Amino acid sequence: MHRVVGSFFGTGLLLRRLWGSDAGSGTVGALFALPISLWVGSRFGWPAQLAGAALLTILSLWAGRRLAEEEGDAGWIVIDEAAGAFVSTIGLLGWPAIIGFVVFRIADITKKPFPGVHQADSMGGSVGITLDDTVAGLYGLAIGHLFQVALF
Repeated sequence: MHRVVGSFFGTGLLLRRLWGSDAGSGTVGALFALPISLWVGSRFGWPAQLAGAALLTILSLWAGRRLAEEEGDAGWIVIDEAAGAFVSTIGLLGWPAIIGFVVFRIADITKKPFPGVHQADSMGGSVGITLDDTVAGLYGLAIGHLFQVALF
């Protein structure tokens, strides 16, 4: 069950299956989470997105605890990116949500230019696996909300 949850229900394994590599799997997992977060937000509002982000974060910590011991921060473990995608879009729809998501992915991939992301990643274990995406998601969330305020 840890592997199913850790791979965000198999989405983290798609690129390995297609091309024999996990490179880019985090973005794939996040892309699968994005429309779910947007649907939840449009249907039930930002409190439901926040609850979804919290649930995915807890699941990431749970699954990551065992998986980190066995495999470290393997590329196919993408539940953390799904959680970050939810965080980056809380209360956002349309272009602001897309901008928030893109900023989240940039912050998660590049890490060092964004204070706190690299430090969270270096914590190790399930906390490091999860927290860097949460912090990166917060960057996306902040920028997305700035765009939302600027546009409306």
